[in-house]
Amino acid sequence: MLKIFFTLEDLARLRMTSGLGPVAEGIFALDAFGARRDPAGYRDPVLAKWRRSTALRLGDRLGDVRSLVQERRPVPDLLWLLGRRSRPVAAGGGEDVVFAFCRVAVLPHWSRVQSTLESERERRGRRAIVDGVESVLASLSPRLRWNPPVLEVLDAPDGEIGLGGRGMLLCPSAFLLDGPLVIPRERETGLPAVIFPIQSGAYALAHSADDWEPSEQVLAALIGATRSAALFALTESCTTGVLAQRLGISLAGASKHATVLRKAGLVTTTRTRNTALHTLTSLGVALLQRELVGASTGDVARVV
Repeated sequence: MLKIFFTLEDLARLRMTSGLGPVAEGIFALDAFGARRDPAGYRDPVLAKWRRSTALRLGDRLGDVRSLVQERRPVPDLLWLLGRRSRPVAAGGGEDVVFAFCRVAVLPHWSRVQSTLESERERRGRRAIVDGVESVLASLSPRLRWNPPVLEVLDAPDGEIGLGGRGMLLCPSAFLLDGPLVIPRERETGLPAVIFPIQSGAYALAHSADDWEPSEQVLAALIGATRSAALFALTESCTTGVLAQRLGISLAGASKHATVLRKAGLVTTTRTRNTALHTLTSLGVALLQRELVGASTGDVARVV
């Protein structure tokens, strides 16, 4: 059992986000796609339909995806993709396959999934106001037990995390089935994070399973022309001010685009006093390489 120790300061600094973005959900979805059984021990019809439609859309990439999930478990083996520019030596590849999978398994459903995650955050926020923060901790998952002042993660390897007044981040997920998941340091906030599955996630898939957009339209909605240009501008790491100069936009605009790219897992930001340095992650590099290949061949549909 993993034990997370809270102080009064930690309870006051507890935060909740509406998920970690499409790249993280892509890794969780890859894990769900390769799972032989759903957590409850039966085959959920919504997830079964999603798996079938995803397999069809993958086409000739289906073999690559199946090989990847047979060689390793996406969770936790591919979580390094969320926060490092280069992979660990022992981790092997996988970036390109994750992007190909994310494009057909997650992005077509993203608007509804994102709306569902935002609704989950708002719902739990209202509960915290009415019943208190501790009621939120006590209701996250059957595999999480609030035993004040400790949040116990059942069935997890034995260990302890002392928050020490830093607070913690709560992250709902639509595709994480075998949850909850604890990560010691979330990329953007630097806080320990508990990612927990939401029951309504499958229903977001049910209402959008047949609603698919061509990949060019999905990517345009997700990234946009200026953010695509920002990826090219960040082939060499730079500060927000330099990024604004390279793009010919305002400092506030450059900061906003860098934030969106960071939340999508394409950019990492390190701060020194008042200076923010932006660097492409391994997934950002992979996306940029695929975009360059697509531009040279005229194959826009294979950007991701």
